[in-house]
Amino acid sequence: MTMTDVKIARQGRILEITLDRPRANAINAATSKAMGDAFRQLAEDDGLSVAIVTGGGERFFSAGWDLKAAAEGEPPDADQGIGGFAGLTEYWNLKKPVIAAVNGMALGGGFELALAADMIVAAEHAEFALTEATIGLIADAGGVIRLPRRLPRAIAMEMMMTGRRASAAELANWGLVNEVVPGAALMDAARDLAERVAACAPLSLQAIKEIDRATEGASERDAYRIMREADLPTYRRVYASEDAAEGMAALAGKRAPNWKGR
Repeated sequence: MTMTDVKIARQGRILEITLDRPRANAINAATSKAMGDAFRQLAEDDGLSVAIVTGGGERFFSAGWDLKAAAEGEPPDADQGIGGFAGLTEYWNLKKPVIAAVNGMALGGGFELALAADMIVAAEHAEFALTEATIGLIADAGGVIRLPRRLPRAIAMEMMMTGRRASAAELANWGLVNEVVPGAALMDAARDLAERVAACAPLSLQAIKEIDRATEGASERDAYRIMREADLPTYRRVYASEDAAEGMAALAGKRAPNWKGR
């Protein structure tokens, strides 16, 4: 891996992470670790609220697992670092939101990276597929678990069991993609969404994701119980926080709030 494989840039409260490994933005273990370090920066920096993850170029968001590295001996269970494959697919304690700006083909692990994000903005020409079964593998970096929860089960099974590519427009119709835009407008659209997210209180954003993670798969009644009784430290801080007082004062004063994240 070179120092330029994963590029990071900061724009106010937004961290932009670009996977830039020509020609297909494939991901090996070293790349996963570098991406995990970038997401850790998001997690640990109180001045950051949200990240955008995208791919370099216009053809590939990511083709997924680096099969060349695998052919050279990198095992499927190689240490991927703090967030698992692609630095995000198993980053369970990351409470800050991530937007995937899908600039091209998201295949295999590339689709799994997008699925691990909280929101997806996609270029019109982007395509999505879990192709692992066509080469004797399985999408076990989250695809086989997340896709049936995000799409109707029959559609998810068809995609996983045939390797069929789906367009950005199709997945937007199913509600998996938030917005589809021309390729040239992708980053503007992703940044606009990120700015709208970052305009909200940092602790509120983190508490939303914390509760979502903790209640996933629970019934409505059990989800209420978990929210009220479980160890959810960020949620417990929200109502007594400086930001809650600031938000209400800003509303009363008809001004923009000055968030402090505490």
